[in-house]
Amino acid sequence: MIQQLRIYEIFEKNKAAFHARFRDHAARIMRAKYGFRIVAMWETRFGDRTEFAYLLEWPNEAAKTSAWAAFMADAEWSEIKRATHAEHGLMVGQIEDRLLVPVDYSPSLRLSQEFTSEPRA
Repeated sequence: MIQQLRIYEIFEKNKAAFHARFRDHAARIMRAKYGFRIVAMWETRFGDRTEFAYLLEWPNEAAKTSAWAAFMADAEWSEIKRATHAEHGLMVGQIEDRLLVPVDYSPSLRLSQEFTSEPRA
């Protein structure tokens, strides 16, 4: 199991529109069509920058790569991005994408192993 951390720079002037687009469209398409497992989402500040961060979980890197390629080529998503950009302007600035691979002493890895090895009733 691997995790992916995505961090988007978002803008105060159209932050509400960004959140509506991600909540109502991007997350829905990611989950329903392409099997994205979104674990958590946050809004954060970094200096004077507002950011949206979210954590995804994947069985392996190949699944991540395949799902992202399919999502980025999705016609519905392309049209939503085009329409919201036309209405609200640029909604995302810099994007950071980090693959998180647990070290062998990570508490999250230990918890995952404990969960999968529990006896089933």
